[in-house]
Amino acid sequence: MTSWYEFAIAFVAFFVLHSVPVRPPVKAQIVKRIGRRAFTVLYSCVSIIALGWLIYAAARAPYVELWSPAPWQFSVTLIVMLAVCFIIAFTLGRPNPFSFGGTTGSRFDPAHAGIVRVHRHPLLVGFLLWAGSHMLPNGDLAHVILFGVFASFSLLGMRLLDRRNRRLLGAAEYDALSASVRQAPLLQSFARDRFVVRTLAGVALFAVLLLLHPAVIGVSPLAVF
Repeated sequence: MTSWYEFAIAFVAFFVLHSVPVRPPVKAQIVKRIGRRAFTVLYSCVSIIALGWLIYAAARAPYVELWSPAPWQFSVTLIVMLAVCFIIAFTLGRPNPFSFGGTTGSRFDPAHAGIVRVHRHPLLVGFLLWAGSHMLPNGDLAHVILFGVFASFSLLGMRLLDRRNRRLLGAAEYDALSASVRQAPLLQSFARDRFVVRTLAGVALFAVLLLLHPAVIGVSPLAVF
């Protein structure tokens, strides 16, 4: 049962690190002491370490099989992860008033919203797809808990962000902005997105993940083939 304890502790540590430091009063005090850039770098490093520990702890937990792995499950995961890489490529560097900032910003154009035209929270959608697709070939109890919680966390995050940003922007402005984004033609929305460059970036990210996965996670996504 020792490994179950480690898994539980890693889970608690992960969610504490992703809830307490980002609370406005706590974050304000940390930023005041070390600066905003240092906070971002430090928080990102700690988050990556916490996630790595959680994944490592899940691998060390007792193996309780819920369903058997099959080649088709790995194929689905690869296809979905390619879509996730495209989502990331089309999200990075794009202003999004519905995301964590909660403000419109001068750079956001509802008529050219890009991937925000498809969904208000593309990164959380990508995180949801990552978690759901990785649950398929990992049918043991620890990994189902791990990826299931992450998937639920993504869905909850979307709801909380909508509620928060609606409060910050005001109901009338939030609804008007949402409507203007939805009403823009889809092709027009992506017209300024450097479509080819972002597509190639998504393919490159997918290739990098395939190369790094065996070294970082210890399992090759292509081994089953």
